[in-house]
Amino acid sequence: MHRRRHLLFLLLDILYLAVAVRIDATATPAEGELSVDYYKKSCPNLQNVVQQTVTDKQIKTSSTGAGVLRLIFHDCFATGCDASILISSNSFNKAERDADINLSLPGDAFDVVVRAKMALETECPGIVSCADILALAARDLIIMLGGPYFNVQLGRKDSLSSHASDVVGKIPMPTMSIEELITLFKNKGFTAQEMVALTGAHTVGFSHCKEFADRVFSNESDPSLNPRMKLGLRKACHDYKNRTTVAAFNDIMTPNKFDNLYYQNLPRGLGLLSSDVALLTHPQTRPFVLLYAANQTAFFRDFVLAMEKLSLVDVKKGNRGEVRRRCDEFNELNTSN
Repeated sequence: MHRRRHLLFLLLDILYLAVAVRIDATATPAEGELSVDYYKKSCPNLQNVVQQTVTDKQIKTSSTGAGVLRLIFHDCFATGCDASILISSNSFNKAERDADINLSLPGDAFDVVVRAKMALETECPGIVSCADILALAARDLIIMLGGPYFNVQLGRKDSLSSHASDVVGKIPMPTMSIEELITLFKNKGFTAQEMVALTGAHTVGFSHCKEFADRVFSNESDPSLNPRMKLGLRKACHDYKNRTTVAAFNDIMTPNKFDNLYYQNLPRGLGLLSSDVALLTHPQTRPFVLLYAANQTAFFRDFVLAMEKLSLVDVKKGNRGEVRRRCDEFNELNTSN
């Protein structure tokens, strides 16, 4: 009898320890695990700091939101969501941000992440990664522009490398065919529908004239381009080869609002980029363009799912990364070390 009671108490002790370990694991995310509450204890004011920073920046510079959306896409799609795009080049290395396709990324997008990082280094130094700040900033700016809310998993580490050569061939180009784009997205684990949903980010922001000049200055009739829009773009972009910063809104109807007008514009001949227009004609993508044009709720739902997936592409965990003290340089190069 005594032996049975001893075994019973021993089993109860083991059960208690197992439950205690489980409770403790859910209270604080283990190293390498991502969670929406990752910084709940280590930096409880994180969300407020990022939100205040991006709000101030967006109010002062209305193009910030669209810029950050491009920034996170270019970061995640090239080498993973690891803030490698924020690293500055030096005499020994040409970093991602100086790859040809990234040279048009707006400085305000980089600036808002740097500002948030500086504020957080005062609030909770050495805790929050630049990659997580970029993910949160993108989500908060989408909401500011009228888009949907979605949870952001946190706990990413910042990259330990950044090379311009790693970007080549990995970012969608406006001149690519739909087949090429579908293949590019498929290689990153995205379906054609998810590609169309993510492309809906073009509902805000702008493109430089060189990216659509072939459509505008062609003498051939293009039924996919509204004649009045073509005339207006010709006037705006007439000197684009010398004035390389001249651009046009991707969505001329509501350029600063995150909505489904981007999709509605395509059948009206108001699509700006050749790749945008091609979405409407290709059998694999056309049904989703028409769906999102008719149903903004469906677009928001699928965009959220695709963004959540995008923000988790090849995230760095554990010793694969670090938490930078400055977003534009690796810790080993930081003079404050």
